[in-house]
Amino acid sequence: MRYAVLILIIIGALNWGLIGFFGFDLVASIFGGQLSLISRIIFAIVGVAGIYAISFLFPSKTATE
Repeated sequence: MRYAVLILIIIGALNWGLIGFFGFDLVASIFGGQLSLISRIIFAIVGVAGIYAISFLFPSKTATE
């Protein structure tokens, strides 16, 4: 699960990097624009992955020592 979340975060970061440096939204260009349903679903999934990744900052206290 963690690897899937990290992959989604990397995809989102690369897309934002492309937007920031070149003004090019790769996800939107592949799936038909920022307002297309598929693009919005992908953006939402990447956003949820980012929210879930916040838990990576707080390691589990039940880990064996």
